[in-house]
Order: sequence, then structure tokens, then C-alpha cells
Amino acid sequence: MARPKLKQMLAERSFVGAPGVFDMISTKVADQTDAPALYVTGYGLVASHLGLPDAGLATYRDMLDRITRITAATSKPVIADADTGYGGLLNVHHTVRGYEAAGVSAIQLEDQEFPKKCGHTPGRRVIPLQDMVAKIKVADQARSSSDFLIVARTDARTALGLDEALRRGEAFAKAGADILFIESPESEDEMAKIGRSFDQPLLANMVHGGSTPILSAEKLKALGYLIAIYPAIGFLAMGEALRQSYDAVIAGSDEAPVPLYDFMKFSEMMGFKEIWELERQFADLEDRSGK
Repeated sequence: MARPKLKQMLAERSFVGAPGVFDMISTKVADQTDAPALYVTGYGLVASHLGLPDAGLATYRDMLDRITRITAATSKPVIADADTGYGGLLNVHHTVRGYEAAGVSAIQLEDQEFPKKCGHTPGRRVIPLQDMVAKIKVADQARSSSDFLIVARTDARTALGLDEALRRGEAFAKAGADILFIESPESEDEMAKIGRSFDQPLLANMVHGGSTPILSAEKLKALGYLIAIYPAIGFLAMGEALRQSYDAVIAGSDEAPVPLYDFMKFSEMMGFKEIWELERQFADLEDRSGK
């Protein structure tokens, strides 16, 4: 079930920075940081699991299986991307129930047409406002606990303009959304206008290389945001580190071109310490049985 910590932090007006995780290694690493929450990025999860673009190709089951593993591997609240809810209203109802049972603390639903696309890529189109409002109402009815939060995202800014995105955000809040996510503002001024427009907790999407300015946590909070997700920094950093490392070994270098995680510490993070302890216990039992 949902962990109540995220809701508590928002009630206290504490700023929540959530690094993007996309597989079990990134989850284990992020879990050891001081991050107050984690964000399961759809882009990163689809890329790491399928090697495909974030364009509606991953199924509900693809996402749920991996999200369940991620929530089990961390004690931190998890905000998880659920795209468009994977279909119509019945699908949204099923998705909310599944994500909540998996231990997710906040589910992100968006108003794109299916198949959806990454929010910082061109060609996105949104469904009629009333259709998304219906999805949010269904999501609100489907959850079993108020600790499980609904993040309502609109992609209307890019195709229809900021005013339409703000109009949708207001309707989403009235329909039962706990957190509003106005995707892809293109300037700090636009972000400030979003912040002035709502009393509802706001989420900022800090995509390195995307269309929204990357701002500090202090600046974001001053503009009215309480949550910032950083979906891309992890897999972009990993991709560049892998590229440099693989190029170096193929070129015959005997030195790593980037800093490396200590092998023994990494092994312990993956759980080998517990394995070694069990092996010692079993060895002691085997010695006794041999006597």
C-alpha cells in the first residue's frame, strides 16, 4: 500500500526532490542517497527494459512488474509514471488499483492521446478536457487510501498554449487530483505564472536537455513548486559513462575513463553481504552435522 510520508511532506510544505530511477541498480543507488522520494521514469524504464522509445510501447504489465520490484527495494515514497492509464476508464481503474497495491505513493496520469510520447518530444496531442477529467474522477474513486496521491499531468502547453494548460490544471484539481503537473513550460516566466495560478501542490519536470529550464530546488520552491522530478539525469549519466568506458576498453586502455563505484561496496549494495553471512551459517551447520 501507499506510504504516507509523501502526503505528510506535502502537507508540511517540504520540498520533495525525486531522482528518476529506471532499473534495480539505479533504485539501489538512489535509495542510499538523502532523496526524500524516488520517481519511476517511463522513458527510462521503457529504454532499459525494452530498448525502445517512450511512445506507448510498454504495457501496463511491463510497467507494473518493474514498479513492484522497485517499491520493494526502497523505503522511500515512489512516484510512478502510468502514462495515460493504459486505455479507457476501466483501464484507469485497474491501473490505479494495481499501482496502489504495488506500494506506489503517487501515480502520474496524463492527458495525451494514445499512443503517448515523451513530454519533451514533438508531435504530442491531448484528449478532450472532459475525457481527462473523467479519468481523474475514476482514479479518485478507485484508490482505497487518501495516502495514495494522484498526479494529473497535462501536455497541452506545447500544442495549445499555456492558458489552455492552466485551464486544464484547474479542472483536474476540481476532479480530485492531489498534485498538478503542467508539462513543458518553456521559460522561468511561464513557470512563475503556473506557480501563481494554483494552491494545489505543483510538480516540476527537470529534464536535462529538455525544453524547461533547469532550476535549483530553492528557486523552484520560491516559484511555487513543491515537487521536482529528475527523470533523465540518471540514465543520461549512465549512458555517457558506459560509452566512455566501453570505448576505452575496446581501445585497449588499462584505466577507466570515469570514476568507478567500489566493487566490494557495490556487491554489498546488491545484497552479497547477506549471502556471505548465510554461507557462514550454513558452513557452521554443515560442520556440526558432519560431526
